[in-house]
Amino acid sequence: MPRAYWKGFLRLSLVTCPIELFPASSQADKTNFHKINKKTGNRLRQQMVDEETGRVVDSDNKGRGYELSKGRYVEIEEDELKAVEIESTHTVDIDSFVPRSEIDKRYLDKPYYIAPSRKTGSEPFAVIRDR
Repeated sequence: MPRAYWKGFLRLSLVTCPIELFPASSQADKTNFHKINKKTGNRLRQQMVDEETGRVVDSDNKGRGYELSKGRYVEIEEDELKAVEIESTHTVDIDSFVPRSEIDKRYLDKPYYIAPSRKTGSEPFAVIRDR
């Protein structure tokens, strides 16, 4: 059984049920390519390079920064990013339904299945599904 990508709740008006989101297609058969040196046939690797010095930067010295002005940055720590992260309710609220013909095809590129995640969610899920 595939692993759920996301777990949360589906809500339509007063009906709420626990759900899980599963991929409807697999990437297992996808062909992957690597960048190579045409002359040697060796695989190429990307490196982070300091813009001013031209030297490769090791992973311990990589960080994030916000540009205050051209070439002037203030470093942002991971804990600072987490402090301003928006809390998710893990709830999908259904406001309305639209005819399939009105859905842009680009939203159908990566299909997913939604299924009730617990036995108790089966009945409310059926109510929402059959709406």
